[in-house]
Amino acid sequence: MQPSPAHHDERLTAPRTWWGMAVLIGLACALMLLPLGTLPLLAGLVGGTALAGLLVSSYGFARVRVVNGALAAGEARIPVAALGEPEVLDPEESRAWRTYKADTRAFMLMRSYVPTAVRVAVTDPQDPTPYVYVSTREPEALASAIRAAKG
Repeated sequence: MQPSPAHHDERLTAPRTWWGMAVLIGLACALMLLPLGTLPLLAGLVGGTALAGLLVSSYGFARVRVVNGALAAGEARIPVAALGEPEVLDPEESRAWRTYKADTRAFMLMRSYVPTAVRVAVTDPQDPTPYVYVSTREPEALASAIRAAKG
């Protein structure tokens, strides 16, 4: 079955360097337990690496989708009927909206390791959220999917 033109599905994952840091944290845990013997050293290596990997995975993973007339960003689902025109943000503008232009009432699914984003105004008068900011590696595709889903 072919997805509709309004379909967009993207998985944001942590960069490879973060996984390398998780391994280094495991090595540091192993070195801390070195004086206690080989078995604690191995437990520190496995446990420290697993815990750091779990943290990287839980923060680093996010899913951005436009499907069935809704924008799903992380845990949030927003009907595209309640959204305005999507604005594609280049890396400089994206950084500006993450920092000094940001509104504390906005919904933001931001990942600092993703340089580009899409910002969409919320047009529902009942919703106090002024806009939705979504980090994406494919901003043009996400904006096109939102426009197509609006009809």
